[in-house]
Amino acid sequence: METGVACFARGTISPTVASQHTTSFASPRSISPSFATRSLKSSSFMGESLRVMPRSSIKVSKTQNSSLVTKCEIGESLEDFLSKATPDKGLIRLLISMSEAIRTIAFKVRTASCGGTACVNSFGDEQLAVDMLADKLLFDALSHSHVCKYACSEEVPELQDMGGPIEGGFSVAFDPLDGSSIVDTNFTVGTIFGVWPGDKLTGVTGRDQVAAAMGIYGPRTTYVIAIKGVPGTHEFLLLDEGKWQHVKETTEIGEGKMFSPGNLRATFDNPDYDKLINYYVKEKYTLRYTGGMVPDVNQIIVKEKGVFTNVISPTTKAKLRLLFEVAPLGLLIENAGGYSSDGTQSVLDKVIVNLDDRTQVAYGSKNEIIRFEETLYGSSRLASGVPVGASA
Repeated sequence: METGVACFARGTISPTVASQHTTSFASPRSISPSFATRSLKSSSFMGESLRVMPRSSIKVSKTQNSSLVTKCEIGESLEDFLSKATPDKGLIRLLISMSEAIRTIAFKVRTASCGGTACVNSFGDEQLAVDMLADKLLFDALSHSHVCKYACSEEVPELQDMGGPIEGGFSVAFDPLDGSSIVDTNFTVGTIFGVWPGDKLTGVTGRDQVAAAMGIYGPRTTYVIAIKGVPGTHEFLLLDEGKWQHVKETTEIGEGKMFSPGNLRATFDNPDYDKLINYYVKEKYTLRYTGGMVPDVNQIIVKEKGVFTNVISPTTKAKLRLLFEVAPLGLLIENAGGYSSDGTQSVLDKVIVNLDDRTQVAYGSKNEIIRFEETLYGSSRLASGVPVGASA
């Protein structure tokens, strides 16, 4: 099926886009109940506000071979955008369900109590570390969507049956709170997830994803979505009244001297990585690195430039998980017009053999990925024959 989406501005964006006041998050229940689609009804699960779709009203659509040409608008709601972007009602329901969990996680992170080695908040009658709380909220959202067959979390990398259908349903892998160790320092953190069709999360590649997204909890709360076959990566801002508003579409990652170098300790015994980092410094790249993968990758999409690297060495093994982090972020970057690499290929082409597979990675513009591959491995699949930068 061919899907085309073109975005344009719809007048002036609501003034509430420019600010989020903490008073609007007095409790999860203060959020407007009109947020969800009309077919969703209010409910409560483990003390948290959810909106549950009655199973009897679920109709999972089967997409026929057809052409869908739509126009999305900057300033429109998440629901309006999704209804134009895809005819798959099940996928729409899943992405909206996850947006509700992300909205609640944002409140829980914002109001977490931090002390010692953990940040905690309430989940019903329990006090949980915020990463485990986020984990539970996301599993709950997927279960109540009724379109998810299996889900798997980085916290517990085992398949969990969510009760949804295999045919017309989805399997979801997620990192509930990437950067949970820096919540107490008030750095930006986030949720990452990828959506695969059917009931498989192994023996598949990142390119098989039908959608991927990030929830980003910083000075603003945003929901960043990429849908397979839909051009661009799309950012939605959480407004004071609890609704998501479309505020940005990214379709091109250009050149720009901004770098986020992960796992710098690998430069000690990986001379090629050391050479690459020295190139960035010599060429006066701006260092923008927080230690959180979500904000460090998201800035490439928002600023539409830059490079993120996380490289291995003989003594520093791969840390980043292909299924839960690398592949979903790969779809977000590549849909935005950027490129990804594990050194020799796009991370979207790597087969996920085990749920806990790990890899090195780079995200960025085309020339930055060429430079990354040529510097570390001597050649690049993307190069036109002319070496760039550190590899020259």
